[in-house]
Amino acid sequence: MPQTKIIVKNNGSIRVEGDFVIVDVEGHEFGLGGRTAVSLCRCGHSLTKPFCDGSHKAAGFEDTVVARDLPPVVPQA
Repeated sequence: MPQTKIIVKNNGSIRVEGDFVIVDVEGHEFGLGGRTAVSLCRCGHSLTKPFCDGSHKAAGFEDTVVARDLPPVVPQA
């Protein structure tokens, strides 16, 4: 079982569960208050970004996600 699990929800947020930290662009950690699970905004409407506040429902955000394989990494020259 992985230490961190990321679930991309249909029509909603990205759920992160397990052992993780979230940092800003400067590398400063968000204080998660002991949480082992958070939901991150995917729609762009949350007032608490990067965290989800449920605004996707009122905004009518819709996006169905199906797992797929990414193409292989192309080596940089």
